[in-house]
Amino acid sequence: MRDLQAAIDRSAFRDHDAQWSISVVDLDMGASLGEVDPDARLSTASIGKLLALVELAERVGTGEARLDTMVARSEADRVADSGLWQHLAIDELPLADVALLVGAVSDNLATNVLLGYLGLESVQRRAGLLGLEAVQLHDRVRDERTAGDPPRLSSGSARELAGLMRRLRSEDGPRLVLGWLRPGTDLSMVASAFGLDPLAHVLEDRGVRVINKTGTNRGVRADAGIVEGPGRGVAYAVLVNWTEPATPDDRSRDRVLDAMREIGSTL
Repeated sequence: MRDLQAAIDRSAFRDHDAQWSISVVDLDMGASLGEVDPDARLSTASIGKLLALVELAERVGTGEARLDTMVARSEADRVADSGLWQHLAIDELPLADVALLVGAVSDNLATNVLLGYLGLESVQRRAGLLGLEAVQLHDRVRDERTAGDPPRLSSGSARELAGLMRRLRSEDGPRLVLGWLRPGTDLSMVASAFGLDPLAHVLEDRGVRVINKTGTNRGVRADAGIVEGPGRGVAYAVLVNWTEPATPDDRSRDRVLDAMREIGSTL
């Protein structure tokens, strides 16, 4: 896997103003196949929503929650940007559909409703039970963050996120979570290299299956997932933070996305 480490090294140093945390591990054995600063704690935007999905899956597994439980959105839950529920007419959905909206389209409104049902403290406690220190969901989703709010939605390290994805794929992991992530529509980062249909890639295509969760904000791109081929599988996490100028002619985002795609191409 020397080509992989070389591609990772090239990508991480393409933009000197960016901070990267990268980890790629063998899906079966957990051995590291390539990394750059894997323990750096970076902002990960929506990737922290994974913890809410894990908490729900664990409660369903123990009988503490039922996926047919109806939950309602409120005005306090409303938030813009990613998601579909804000555009739908229906005010109540079963937890199964709420979780699918979070996993498939990173739905912000559905995330807030789910956090209202679970409790943010319970989700944060789940991270500790999983042995995670860097991977944290700090807050609900907000349109604007004031001085009194946590400065970021979530944070994490590539090593812990790759390990979490590997755990979700294991026999001991809460397997419901992968089902919620499987239809994920954001293939704009590492996963862009596989040329899959972003709206229809639940089944294997071109010899691979990709399941991932991403996070996006100004100056933040994060992609954690699983790639399985006919002979081997890997879990990966590629996180990058940088200062992204709010100017239309800035191309730093393009350089970051090109670098993430290069890693995917090598995978």
